[in-house]
Amino acid sequence: MQLSASAHVDTFTRDNLPDPQLWPRLQFTLPQLQYPDRLNAAAVLLDDTVERLGRDRSALLMPDGTRWTYGDLQDRSRQIANVLVDRFGVVPGSRVVLRSPNNPWLVACWLGVLRAGGVVVTTMPMLRATELAPVLDRTRPALVVADHRFAAEVSGLVDERCALVTVGGDGEDDLVQLCAAAQAHFTDIETAADDVALLGPTSGTTGVPKVTMHFHRDIISIAETFGRELVHLHPDDLVSCTAPLAFTFGLGALVVFPLRAGAAALLTETATPSELAHYVSQFEVTALFTAPTAYRAILAADEAHLLASVRVAVSAGEHISEQTWRAMREQTGLQIIDGIGATEMLHVFISAAGDDIRPGATGRPVPGFEAAVLDADGNPVPDGEPGLLGVVGPTGCRYLDDDRQRSYVLAGWNITGDTFVRDADGYFHFQARSDDMIVSSGYNIGAPEVESAIVGHPDVLEAAVVAKPDLARGTIVCAFVVLREGVAADAAKAAELQDYVKSVIAPYKYPREIRFVEGLPRNPSGKVQHFLLRKRIRAEIEAAAAADRTQP
Repeated sequence: MQLSASAHVDTFTRDNLPDPQLWPRLQFTLPQLQYPDRLNAAAVLLDDTVERLGRDRSALLMPDGTRWTYGDLQDRSRQIANVLVDRFGVVPGSRVVLRSPNNPWLVACWLGVLRAGGVVVTTMPMLRATELAPVLDRTRPALVVADHRFAAEVSGLVDERCALVTVGGDGEDDLVQLCAAAQAHFTDIETAADDVALLGPTSGTTGVPKVTMHFHRDIISIAETFGRELVHLHPDDLVSCTAPLAFTFGLGALVVFPLRAGAAALLTETATPSELAHYVSQFEVTALFTAPTAYRAILAADEAHLLASVRVAVSAGEHISEQTWRAMREQTGLQIIDGIGATEMLHVFISAAGDDIRPGATGRPVPGFEAAVLDADGNPVPDGEPGLLGVVGPTGCRYLDDDRQRSYVLAGWNITGDTFVRDADGYFHFQARSDDMIVSSGYNIGAPEVESAIVGHPDVLEAAVVAKPDLARGTIVCAFVVLREGVAADAAKAAELQDYVKSVIAPYKYPREIRFVEGLPRNPSGKVQHFLLRKRIRAEIEAAAAADRTQP
């Protein structure tokens, strides 16, 4: 595949792209997906919008009253670019890791890195050092930019690898202080449209993170497909989303889509579903992006009336049940836009909006994308039969120097790891995850990573983790644990193990249910048979349902 001449001085990302023969097929079928050879996504998202609508419009808000205009964001991102280049020696192609909850400085840093021609790597602030270390090993950053409240976890990792600068602290070397002395003028690097702009670590099932590679044009593509064709943001919209910017769902919802449209985003560092509903009511949010878990919780708390200002609601991260969709429609009038996306594809590629929605179905390919249900050889199966979901479009999977590229791409298709059925009208219906990824409350959780964390406890001999269906969260992490001899298998030990896991890996990954067992089922070669554990859970659920049906 012929690439443009790169603007990167540090050629690490261009050098570590997959072999072109392993790339998925790319297609640019819409007029708005035709890009010039040189393109900087930050300039397109922010500067073009400022030129069109002015600097005084609200861009970023927070519940504490913080308000940044488009002009503020433009100035701060330029100041950051100057500091990155002049103080830290960032050159085009340098990787910069960001570690912060959702706030205006994180957005400004993300844009500033792109302005400087750097490659941004946004990580979740809840990740522990053991989870951050492989990301740094894989991406080899020149700099880590960390919110001062979350710097301690990463400080021990950067001594020999790269520099560290905090944001929001009171030191003279804090980024906020450095920006105050920097000029708000910066000549953006004229990156190639196909220069890598961001590296997105994705949840792995082997403990080694996969890192997706996305170009500057890819970032604009998601605004011009799902954002433009289905969400339809207006300049007077206020967007809220619970996902962190490290999730490409959150990045699209809170940065890419609103900036491209000239809208504003309400950023929340943390928010329970109830808090989210109250923020929506207080600030009159008009576009809401969150996971089905939040919608279900808002319904359960009888707080759906707080969403009265919302005109467009989007659900992603996991499949939304027809029951939840219909309940939201009945109580709010909203027709929730369901969608499926992937970090490898950057954002949503199958969805439906308005009268095109069929409750229970995920939708049809977003304009600009093509999808099919395939067999194991990459051939389409007849409508009505389950198979692997394959997708192609203007974005596609490119892993950073990773042999797993071979398994994600099949016959030119991106294979997402989901099992779907397509009906005769072209609507896609989700069946299940095809791999051992657990999707809980919109978070992708790799079962082997949780298993590794559990067995690190001195009282644990072995553990196996599977997904268990759950009405509130879609699925939860369920752990089967074998304890060493003499250790009491009781509720106190279960709580202890849960706390231990939270201390080792991100807390949202902890097993919400722990079952103590004498041993784990294994095949003749000694491999744990996870499918038998899943089968046991399904049998229990079916037995409980049958018992409920026989009750008088």
